[in-house]
Formats: sequence, C-alpha cells, structure tokens
Amino acid sequence: MTREQYILATPQNNLPRAENAQLYPVGIYGWRKRCLYFFVLLLLVTMIVNLAMTIWILKVMNFTVDGMGNLRVTKKGIRLEGISEFLLPLYVKEIHSRKDSPLVLQSDRNVTVNARNHMGQLTGQLTVGADAVEAQCKRFEVRASEDGRVLFSADEDEITIGAEKLKVTGTEGAVFGHSVETPHIRAEPSQDLRLESPTRSLIMEAPRGVQVSAAAGDFKATCRKELHLQSTEGEIFLNADKIRLGSLPTGSFSSSSPSSSRPRQTVYELCVCPNGKLYLSPAGVSSTCQSSSNICLWS
Repeated sequence: MTREQYILATPQNNLPRAENAQLYPVGIYGWRKRCLYFFVLLLLVTMIVNLAMTIWILKVMNFTVDGMGNLRVTKKGIRLEGISEFLLPLYVKEIHSRKDSPLVLQSDRNVTVNARNHMGQLTGQLTVGADAVEAQCKRFEVRASEDGRVLFSADEDEITIGAEKLKVTGTEGAVFGHSVETPHIRAEPSQDLRLESPTRSLIMEAPRGVQVSAAAGDFKATCRKELHLQSTEGEIFLNADKIRLGSLPTGSFSSSSPSSSRPRQTVYELCVCPNGKLYLSPAGVSSTCQSSSNICLWS
C-alpha cells in the first residue's frame, strides 16, 4: 500500500490541528554540552596524570617481580640490601647479615631487644643506651665461640668467671666487699702481688693449709701493730739458710771482769720472756738470759 492509498483509506479526524506546533530537539545542546565535554576532558587528563605518576612511582621504587627497591623476596625469606628503616614493629623469626658484612642495628635513642614467653610476658631485655648497656634476665651468660664453654655468668645468687685468667688492670686493684674463694692467686710476670687491707684485717683460711710462695723473689708481710703466727695443733717451722730477727731489744748483765778489758760483744743469745716476747742477751760461757731478764719487767 502506498502512502496516498493509506491516507485516503484512513478516516478523517475532526479534531482541530494545531497550526503552530513546536518541535523540541533530542540531545544535549548549549552550555550543558560544553560542561560535559569539559568534564570528559578533565577526567581524561586526570587518568593520564594518574597513569604517569604510577609509572614514575614504579620506576623510582624499583618495583620488580622479585620485590621492591632494596627488598627482595626469596625462597628463604626476605632480603634487605643497604640501610632500611622501620617505623612500625617488625616481627621476624631470624635476622641474618651477609657473610662478608656485619649486622648493624642503629637508633637515635636506645636499642632495646625484648624476649617474651607464649603468654606475652617479658622474660628478658637487653637495652643499649648512650650511657650504659643494661640486661634484665634471670641468668646472663657469655660463652666462648670455639667450644661454647661459659666465660662469664651472673644470676641472683652468684657470679661465675670461667676464663683461664682473670686480669684486673685498674690502678686501685680489685675491691671485694665480702669473702673471696679461689684456689690460686698470682700476679703477672715481672709484677708484684700485693694483698692489702687498709683499714681492717686480712684473713686467709683453708681447711688443709695456706701456701704462700715466691719462686724468684721475696715474700714480705708487714702490718702496723701485731703479726700473729698461730698453730693450734701443729708447729710453726722456719726453714732457711739465715733467720734474722731485727730491732729486738738487747738486755745487759754485770760481769766480774772490768768492762775496759772486755772485748766488743758480737755474739748474742736469743731469750724469751714469759709473755712470749723475744730479746737478745750478750752471750757468755753459760746462759745469760736470767741475768738480763729485767727487760721482761718493762715490756
């Protein structure tokens, strides 16, 4: 059916037809269209800048398939090369350095290493500060790198030094507030060994005896007041080529012969007072201790 046939066959509508019918265009025109194009252009520019910034960050941070920057992810764990800073807590099982470089932990303040149990309670702490190094634990040990034997250990009850030789280089020596128990005390070669108590007494005790020997030098014991050598069950044995007792008082006794004819006295007799004091008496044909015992009266 043609258009003319369709119009003739269609019944006529008696409704009045608007003479000035307005036609509205379909779409966005005017300032709305310009705003839409502006927003699309701004979005495109933002996407391009974002893509450029992403590529720049990947380039600067050195992102690769193995890791990022100095961080490398390997089969054995994570590997860091160079200086690394952690602003938040780091939880790891082990920290190792390279075989040809040391491991350095550096901080502007203190460096603290904590150890906790399965309940989260603090069991040990090591703090390295600007003024001191502090360790808080039940037992502190220093072991040798070769055989693993304990060189130094400290706990609440005792301090043990397992080194073969304890060397004190201070000018004032070693000061002990209480008793010292040791099997052997010796000085360095060509150095003197001196045991001194400036204000109190010095006591050396042993159930099977105390031996003091000087293989290549002199042994000297000095005190301000009295030196006691006492043996409760045994004897005091002095064995030497020469035994000298200096500064002993000398007693005198009257002789029948005139003093002018007497030769100069060079031989003396060693006498003992009842209180144990020793004195010298001029030797004679017989003992002269009785005749010169007046020295015991004012002693």
